[in-house]
Amino acid sequence: MKKCQRCAKPAVFHVTEIEDDEPSEVHFCEEHFHAYMKAEEDSPAELPPDLAADTLKAVQAMQEISEAAAVKKGAGKRCPHCGISFHEFREKGRFGCPGDYDAFREQLVPLVENIHDATRHVGKTPAGAAGGEKSRQFQLIRLRKELAEAIAAEDYERAASLRDEIGGLGGVEAE
Repeated sequence: MKKCQRCAKPAVFHVTEIEDDEPSEVHFCEEHFHAYMKAEEDSPAELPPDLAADTLKAVQAMQEISEAAAVKKGAGKRCPHCGISFHEFREKGRFGCPGDYDAFREQLVPLVENIHDATRHVGKTPAGAAGGEKSRQFQLIRLRKELAEAIAAEDYERAASLRDEIGGLGGVEAE
């Protein structure tokens, strides 16, 4: 068993240091290892002098490539209603009209998924808000439940009427 290089206790930590491209092993007991680590934290790390500048250049280059790809993907697209381009939307952060959601859907879906982890609203809806798709879904659920009850009660005329109503809402599955 190796011994601590600062005292005679058994070494429990083995550190490999590299100085001038030469590796060397240092062995420490727990007490001296903590002192060694504290000294390492306190001493300033030597970084290559151009590291910050090189890192900044690399980040800027990646941003330019990313922006160029995004612009290229939607470069020629313009909203048929207001004429705004996707690039103009990215710069301003605002759409020109409601038609932009349809015009730029291909670029917006990944953007919205990245921000919200979903493309559909799953939270609460204000009481006074128009129900839209959600109220249609609730209506289909209610009608299907009534249909099952009508069939169970052998009220086939009511069941046929409910089936037609469900079909009118676009909720008919092949049976």
